[in-house]
Amino acid sequence: MTVGRRQPKQLVLAFFGEHVVDGDTGPIRASVLITVLEGAGVAAPATRATLDRLVRSGILARGRSGRETLFSLTEHGAAVLREATYRVRGPRPFDPQGSGWTLVTFSIPEEQRTLRHRLRSTLTWEGFAPIRDGLWLAPGEVDLAGSLEPLRQDLAPHPVVAFHARELAGFPIGDSVRAAWDIEAIRREHLAFIDRWADPAATTAAAGALTLRTMLVADWLALLRADPRLPAEFMDAQWPAARSAQTYRMAHRALAEASTAEFAALVTHRPTVSRRTAPAARPS
Repeated sequence: MTVGRRQPKQLVLAFFGEHVVDGDTGPIRASVLITVLEGAGVAAPATRATLDRLVRSGILARGRSGRETLFSLTEHGAAVLREATYRVRGPRPFDPQGSGWTLVTFSIPEEQRTLRHRLRSTLTWEGFAPIRDGLWLAPGEVDLAGSLEPLRQDLAPHPVVAFHARELAGFPIGDSVRAAWDIEAIRREHLAFIDRWADPAATTAAAGALTLRTMLVADWLALLRADPRLPAEFMDAQWPAARSAQTYRMAHRALAEASTAEFAALVTHRPTVSRRTAPAARPS
């Protein structure tokens, strides 16, 4: 399950998305990030390597104040995290966005592999899955223009073609849906999330509230990515998505006050930054 495979990148992005992107905290000291991730079982060298990669990809910018290394979100990084905010904090994160289906196909040269990866990652977050011959399918009416905005500067004119469609009589879409998404695997992701975070002890562990909240949000982001928001007719009455949402909100409330206080204490000292410009390459 996702909660057993947390990657340092997931945790760093969860930390910045939860505590930094909407605030005025200033740059975050590397020592703060190392401490938070160590509580989640990530060794300091792995955290430093992850921060280096996020700087190279244009998500974070590095600066210095004396002997301290500092990290802040770039404009691109902030845009990527804000784009995810609506679903992360939304009231019905597993409901389809409207009716019907959105179809997408795209053409990006093979030599632009990084851009292809970024586009596929964005489509996956929006609930798309490939069904055949470069054709991607997502439930509902996806706001594709909004979701692709962070990539707009790097995309050539008109590389993506998209349609909104509905199922035709005599051509049931059920087989395509079951081929594109492993519905039972999605169920297992939900159940594992519930099993991990519904236990009250999960929010009182020794790791500290700030680390626990970062772990919770990282797990929540992974679950949102795993669940494409399929229409209810493809699931049974015991589908656990509503329980997952309730579990997340309860755990988040349990951790909010203590983690906010812990974060404020860690970032009280706000040094003057000598900031280096982030690189031009900007994969998400």
